[in-house]
Amino acid sequence: MRYGLIGETLGHSYSPRLHRLLGDDTYALAPLPPEALDAFLKARAFEGLNVTIPYKRAVVPYCAQLGPTARAVGSVNTLVKRPDGTLYGDNTDAYGFRKMAENAGIRFAGRKALVLGSGGTSLAACHVIREAGGEPVVISRNGENDYRHLDRHADAAILVNATPVGMYPNAAASPVDLARFPKLEGVLDVIYNPLRTRLLLQAEALGIPRAGGLTMLVWQAARARALFDGQDVPMEKVRAAEAALRREAGNLILVGMPGCGKTAVGRRIAKRLGMPFTDADTEIVRRAGKPIPQIFAEDGEAAFRALEAAVLAEYGAKNGQVLSTGGGAVLTAENRANLRMNGTVIWLQRPLDRLKTEGRPLSTGMAALKRMETERAPLYRAAADAAVANEGTLADCVNRVLEEYDEALRD
Repeated sequence: MRYGLIGETLGHSYSPRLHRLLGDDTYALAPLPPEALDAFLKARAFEGLNVTIPYKRAVVPYCAQLGPTARAVGSVNTLVKRPDGTLYGDNTDAYGFRKMAENAGIRFAGRKALVLGSGGTSLAACHVIREAGGEPVVISRNGENDYRHLDRHADAAILVNATPVGMYPNAAASPVDLARFPKLEGVLDVIYNPLRTRLLLQAEALGIPRAGGLTMLVWQAARARALFDGQDVPMEKVRAAEAALRREAGNLILVGMPGCGKTAVGRRIAKRLGMPFTDADTEIVRRAGKPIPQIFAEDGEAAFRALEAAVLAEYGAKNGQVLSTGGGAVLTAENRANLRMNGTVIWLQRPLDRLKTEGRPLSTGMAALKRMETERAPLYRAAADAAVANEGTLADCVNRVLEEYDEALRD
C-alpha cells in the first residue's frame, strides 16, 4: 500500500476516487481499529498516510517532525515516511479550509468568525482565521460560548460549521438559524455530503456568500499529494478533479409545469451522460399501486403530496442521477431543499398552449394553467439554478440543458 486512510469511520468515501483524479492510482483505504494503531504505525508499511478521526492527535507522538501548521493546530491528518524511515506529520485541513474561503471570496481579516464545534477541523479553521487577522470564537455545547448564548455574538461576520450537524443521513438538520446573525458576510460548511446543507441553502436564500466542504476536501487532498510527492498538483488538475467529483456526487433535476417535457428531456440526458434516470411521478404510481388521477380521486391531493415529498426526499439524497419531477414538486420549501441539496436544478419552460395536459388532474383548461403558472413561477425560479426554454426540438433542448448544467458545475 502506498497511500492509505485510517479511521474509525470512513466518511472519506471519495478519497480513492479523488486521489486517482489527482494523479495517483495507488491510493487505498485502510480501516484500522484503535487497538491496532500502535503496531500499524511502527511497522510503517506505507509511504504516505492520510489520517481521519479519531487518530488526528493520537499519531502526533509517532512523528519525528511536525510541519508548522500541524504544530499550530495540534493535530495531524497527513503522514509522510521519510528516507530514513521516520515520520513527518502535517495538517492539510487548514490548507483546504483556506482555499474554500478564498474560492468563495470570504475574507477573515478584521472580522469575528463563529466556529461551530471544537474538534480537529475546528482547530484548523481557527488557525486559518487567526493567521488571516480574524477573530475566531468557538461555539461548543458547554462553556461560556455555548449555543444558549449565541445572541451575544449577533455581530459575527463569518459563520463556520465544523460539526457533523446537517450531514447525510440527517441532512434536514441545521446547527443554527442564520437569521440570528444579521451582519453575516460569509458562511462556510465543512460538510460535503450533501453538497448543499440546509445551512448553505439558508445562506443562499439570504444572499450570503457561502461554500461547502467538497472544495475543502479536494484542496486538502491536493496538498497531501504535494507532501507525498514533493511537488504541487497543477491547479487545473485540482479544479478538474473537483468538477468531476461534483458531477458524480450531484444530480441533474428537472422542474417545470406539467407537460413541459421533463420526462422526455430527462431520459435523453440520462442516456447521454450514462446516468440512471428516475421519473418522480412514475415512482409515486409504483408505490401507490394506481395512477395519479386515481390517487387524487380516491385519496385526495394531500395524500399525493405526501407520497411526492417522500419520493423527493429519498431521491434528492441520492448521487449521480437524472430526476424529472411533477409540476407541483416545488410547492413546499422542504421539497425545494431536498431537490437542491445534491441537485443542479433546471427549470424547463414551455408556452402554456403547448403543454400536454392529458391525465393531469390539475391541468384542466387554459384558465387553470394560467393560475397555476402564476402561482408556481416564483417557486420554480427559487428552486432552479438555470432556466431553459423547451420550444424547439428535443435535441436542441437537451443540448441547452447540458450547457447550463456544465456551467453550473463550474461556478
